[in-house]
Amino acid sequence: MTVPPDNIASDNIPPGNIAAVATAEVTVPVLLAGERLDRVVAMLADVSRSVATGWVNVGRITVDDITIDKPSHRMAEGQRIRYPVEQPVEEAPLTAEPGVAFAVVYEDEHVLVIDKPPGLVVHPGSGQSSGTLVHGLLARYPEIREVGPDPHRPGIVHRIDKDTSGLLMVARTAEAYDDLVAQLQDRSVGRHYLALVWGHMAVSAGMVEGGIGRSRRDPTKMAVSATGKDARTRYNVEQVFTMPVDVSLLRCSLLSGRTHQIRVHMQSIGHAVVGDPTYHGIRQSLPLPRMFLHAASLAFEHPVTGEMLAFESALPADLREALGNLS
Repeated sequence: MTVPPDNIASDNIPPGNIAAVATAEVTVPVLLAGERLDRVVAMLADVSRSVATGWVNVGRITVDDITIDKPSHRMAEGQRIRYPVEQPVEEAPLTAEPGVAFAVVYEDEHVLVIDKPPGLVVHPGSGQSSGTLVHGLLARYPEIREVGPDPHRPGIVHRIDKDTSGLLMVARTAEAYDDLVAQLQDRSVGRHYLALVWGHMAVSAGMVEGGIGRSRRDPTKMAVSATGKDARTRYNVEQVFTMPVDVSLLRCSLLSGRTHQIRVHMQSIGHAVVGDPTYHGIRQSLPLPRMFLHAASLAFEHPVTGEMLAFESALPADLREALGNLS
């Protein structure tokens, strides 16, 4: 199977308005033989089903060099599909934005530790071109602009989701960046989250293991998959509540760092994070202002001095209030 180019297939290409794009080609694998064209395109091009259907409807998809405009057309193994991809464009440099609010709990000339508030996106991406943590960091620490390989994620060693609050580390120098990335890769960084999940756990401490990859049903989500990247989450039950509903407060430790890892792992064992809109965590019996997930502690070796640094972040007021309503 021909692998599509990385980071260029996008849900943001409007069907019928893609004249200024290139194309990529994939070959239908045996596992997708007999499937509908729109489903195959969505999976192999890594776009939503609606985008794939739009491409087919406006004649932007070819099968063995023949334009097919019927989404329900059934595919055969080995057929070649061509689909549109965005042309790379030169993006403007990031601007510094002094108005972005976040707390700095530690800083020296090499590294920062940030306590990120909920609702703040870490770096620019699809649909978010301003107002991110990176924009705010550039206003306070302009030297990070050249740190790291990605000009739109300068200094960012790891990230946490928009609606997750808590701690993350940022590199201020290239040396610090390389060392911190290496620590993440060898899994020596301690990262612990507090998560309120639905139901009561069968045991007070355990491990969830399961590879995590892009969901085949919905490419905007992640899922436990036999072909996904190795992921392990250890949990300990901190508190158990029965009123007004059965929920549990967990301390989760990341033994790997995959997108949405805790959220996906908890849902996979039937204990979705309370308030999670993506992984079935919203229920009317316990409405919350946001997802109950907080990066509560962070520990790592200083990239220059070798000193062990450890930090704690208390639950924000909105999550403390939510706990206060449970018994």
